[in-house]
Order: sequence, then structure tokens, then C-alpha cells
Amino acid sequence: MPRLDLSPLYTPFKLKNVTLRNRFVMPAMQRRMCRHGEPSQELIDYYRRRVIGGVSVVITEACAVDHISATQNPAYAWISARTLDAWRRCADTVRDAGGHFFIQLWHEGSVRAVGGDGPLAHHPTLSPSGLISPGRPNGRAATTAELHDIKAGFVRSATVAQAAGATGVEVHACHGYLLDQFLWHGTNLRDDGYGGPDLAARMRLPREIVAEIRAAVGADFIVGFRFSQWKEAEYDARIVETPAELELLADTMAEAGADYLHVSTRRFSMPEWPGSNRGLAGWTKSLTRLPVIACGSVGLDTDVMDNFRLREAQQTGEAGLRELITRFNNDEFDLISVGRANIGDPDWVTKVRDGRFDEIRTFTRADIRPQNRSNASVHVA
Repeated sequence: MPRLDLSPLYTPFKLKNVTLRNRFVMPAMQRRMCRHGEPSQELIDYYRRRVIGGVSVVITEACAVDHISATQNPAYAWISARTLDAWRRCADTVRDAGGHFFIQLWHEGSVRAVGGDGPLAHHPTLSPSGLISPGRPNGRAATTAELHDIKAGFVRSATVAQAAGATGVEVHACHGYLLDQFLWHGTNLRDDGYGGPDLAARMRLPREIVAEIRAAVGADFIVGFRFSQWKEAEYDARIVETPAELELLADTMAEAGADYLHVSTRRFSMPEWPGSNRGLAGWTKSLTRLPVIACGSVGLDTDVMDNFRLREAQQTGEAGLRELITRFNNDEFDLISVGRANIGDPDWVTKVRDGRFDEIRTFTRADIRPQNRSNASVHVA
């Protein structure tokens, strides 16, 4: 069999007003390397090392937006005026290393802990309907006024990211957190125009957030939107049931001002609907004019949740990457996110380019709790 030609993945790509050197993105993976919401030097060095190793874009771990209900975990990132200078140092470091830097804007929703003894413990845990998943309550439903306050927090955080020198922001609406809880009918039972059985109503808050961020940051700043079908609480959940609903979601976010769609799946090659082998990213790409980032178990034989909870992953080598390049050549995505493989080996992108598969260090579950940080963890951001 001839040597696999992966060179198309190493061609430049124009994303709005910036040129990316290749198609590889380091996606958000929560690493708990922040102190009081600020990126530590350890986290800054971690991002820099992945850029040196070959990725063109670093998307930060999920950053809690500027609202008291976003999270109360002190090891998680925050993006607010208080943390601006620290994020500016991070953005400068990534840019000086040759990469582009995106800050992901996130709110935990009903996943947020209730109670505790931290400084934010007395503030409520808010979500569309007070549900983590159908029949599983936590916290309470946000009032309409609270939704507007949360929306304003997203916008403030986007302007802080812009002031910090980020290339763009990515609005987090996946994996069962706040904006995904709005998109999923199972967790959004509202009847005030922000939820219920109609997908257009469930998209209203994410759409308004994207549109108001766009208005605040201007036309040139990049705004992305990341979504998923699956949730950490329920793998088989679906926010869109048909290609027509997916097209509505994509069109809505494009009209609101999104510049790209980041499609998160547990396996990038898993067919989304019967009768086609297209994955969710491939379907999205076929239905929108926006650039699409695919994501899901690139280079590894085990999906992210099984890897974290059940067994170690193994490198798939050239065989696994053959599927990746085939789908790229079939125009199923423009960029590809590589998470765990890049955590395991910061030089993964360069080693794959050079065909040095036997030199790649495989991600292990020990990487979830790096040495000397016994309370650290990785979760999918």
C-alpha cells in the first residue's frame, strides 16, 4: 500500500481575516491549570508548546463568562476584566510562538455545583429548566431577567477576550452545559419563547448571544460556535433530529454572525443518519457556507468518554488517519480538532506530518491527573 499522503491537511486555510498555517486545531480540554480564574504560567507554557509542536490554532479550555452563576470551581478559567492581563500574556505568548488564540466562552448551567463553602456558593445554579438531563434536577430555572444578565456576561467576556488580544472567541454550546441545555428539548421545557418543542425557540438564547457578541466586537473579530448532539450525561441525546433541523441551526448561527461551526462528536467518522456514511461535521459542511471544524477521537481507537472512564486508548497510526484524510478530501470539514492526542504528545502534528508514528507518545488516563496536581482533571470542554 502506498504511503499515506496527508499533505492536504498541512495546507494553509483562510479563516475570515487570518491565515492558518495548517488545518490542525487544539480544542478546549479543561486542564485545571488556572488560579482564581487566571491562566497559570503552566497553562501558558502548555499552550505555547502545542503551537511549537504544530497546531495552528489554540482554543482555550472552557472559560467561565462574567456572571456569578457561570461556575464556582476555583481551578477553572474565568474571562472578565479582573483576569484580562493574565489572558493578554497568554494570547501574546501563543501569537509569538506562531499560533492563533481563541478564548472559549462557557457557562456550566445546571452542571454547576449547588451549595458548598466557596465565595459564590450562595448564588443560584441556573439553567433553562433546572435539569441536567430529563428527570434529573439540579438548581433551578433561570428567570427571563436572569437570562438577559447571563447574555450580557457572555458579551462582556467577548469584549475582554478581544481586548486581551485573542484572535477570536468560541461560544460553547455542547456536551450538556448551559447553551446546550437550551438547545436540547430534554432539558429545555420553557414556555416563554426560549424553549419547548420548537427548535427555533430553543435556539433563541444562543442566537441572541452570538448576535450581541458580533455587535459588540465588530465585523473583523472571529466568533465561532461549538455544538454537539451528545452530552456527558447522555450519549444518545440529540438537539437536531433531521438534516433539515441541522440546516436551520447552521443558518441561524450564520445569520447571527458566527464565522465558523465547531462540530463536536465522540468519533469524527461516526455516521449521523441512516443511508449515508457522513458524520455530523460532514452533514454540517454540506448544509452551510461557514467553515466547519470536525472533532472526535482523531488518531486514537477509543472515544473520549470511554477513554476517561473505562480503558486506555491506542494510537491508530496511518490506518486511522486514512479515514481522516479521505473525509477531508471529500470536503466534509475544513479544519480538524485534535485533543487527547495533542495532550499526550505536544509534537503530534509534526510527527504525523513526518510519518514518525512510532515516536508518538499516546495519551493515557494518567494524563488526566498530571504529576504534582493530584486534584487536576480533564473534561471535554
